[in-house]
Amino acid sequence: MEISELVASKVLDVPDFPKPGVLFKDLMPLFADGTAFAAAVDAIIAEQGAGSFDVVAGIEARGFVVAAAVAYATGKGVVPIRKAGKLPRKTVTASYALEYGEAVIEVHADAFMAGERVLVVDDVLATGGTAAATLDLVERAGGRVSGFSVLLELAFLAGREKLAPRPVHALLTV
Repeated sequence: MEISELVASKVLDVPDFPKPGVLFKDLMPLFADGTAFAAAVDAIIAEQGAGSFDVVAGIEARGFVVAAAVAYATGKGVVPIRKAGKLPRKTVTASYALEYGEAVIEVHADAFMAGERVLVVDDVLATGGTAAATLDLVERAGGRVSGFSVLLELAFLAGREKLAPRPVHALLTV
């Protein structure tokens, strides 16, 4: 089975979450299936190349799951990109618009060594606001974005356009 078919088979649609009119794509069934999750992690690593990055950054919160697995599988470290107010030391922050509101993310100011190659991962690419803010945040914190991978891209929301010219890797695009 192709990785895109595997991911598609593990996505559940949840209508009206987190607010009416939003169709949430729940990837928890993928995370819960050890074989499917391992295949997804392996596919990200195969696409990006284990030698192309020094550390993996995961976007809160489901991106943490993907980032930790990719980091473990490649022997790299993991850095969380958190919602504001969750990190205890000096941070670098970024504000952005979501498809259903506004938010602020942050990372520790010393999370990356100057020029460190950072693979950024998340579960879903929707409007691209969170991803664009994260990629900019990584660079402002001293890292160099070497790649961006998601499990699922919602193409109709055109998030990829906000990330250009950076390449976007999605296991499944719908």
